[in-house]
Amino acid sequence: MSLDRSLDDFRGLVRGSEIDLGGAALAVARIEYPDLVAERSLARLDELAARSAAAKIGDRRRALERLSEFLFHEKGFRGNADDYYDPRNSCLNDVLDRQLGIPITLSVLIMEVGRRVGLEIQGIGLPGHFCVGARVADELVLLDPFGGGRRLERAEAEAIASRAVGRQVELTDAHFVPATKPQIVVRMLRNLQSIYARREDWAKALAVIDRLLVVEADAPTHVRDRGTVLVKLGELHRGASEWERYLTRYPQARDAAAFKEELRRVRQALAERN
Repeated sequence: MSLDRSLDDFRGLVRGSEIDLGGAALAVARIEYPDLVAERSLARLDELAARSAAAKIGDRRRALERLSEFLFHEKGFRGNADDYYDPRNSCLNDVLDRQLGIPITLSVLIMEVGRRVGLEIQGIGLPGHFCVGARVADELVLLDPFGGGRRLERAEAEAIASRAVGRQVELTDAHFVPATKPQIVVRMLRNLQSIYARREDWAKALAVIDRLLVVEADAPTHVRDRGTVLVKLGELHRGASEWERYLTRYPQARDAAAFKEELRRVRQALAERN
């Protein structure tokens, strides 16, 4: 499947009123795997749900515990701390195949299997770390999929977030507001954008940004970053055009002066070609 076709498919999956999170996550994975057949991975999620005994448990707290135990202990899904920045950790199909992932993909896993057994599990986007939560009576029960699905108390969540961002973080109630599905998709994409930039895989980084612009069309950083990646790919005309659009729309941006200078250099390079 071409990246253009997979972009069209992605657009169709995330622009509806109700996003199929599993399908959207697999559409993100097509950046790494253009020929991915999503139905196979969706069937794996169905199979995991069918094999879990959680659906037969009437008590919501116990059902949640049972599902976490099934996925992260019996089936062996775990966080890939040894090679965290492997792009495969961000691809739900690979997570299902290798039982390895990062916090957000493991969270999507339990959310999607949970949905199939009748459990409403929501994503919680803490600073630097993604986990899940479920309402049981009046309590938000937090689980850490990357940490083996264990129960998290608020103080533990604060310590994990502080380690992740490298400074002390004080979590407020706002940090525990469930992430929307578009926000989850954006966070998955931003993770991949960082990974591909680290690897200087600019073609895939561009594919990520094109998808970010589908979900967040008005975000200035995506326009700016698209210009940067196009310049990295040697497409100076297109890159300069994106930077001009960025500077026109956001002349007061903090990095406006730096990008005006970058734009001047690119225009000079283009003039020297003629």
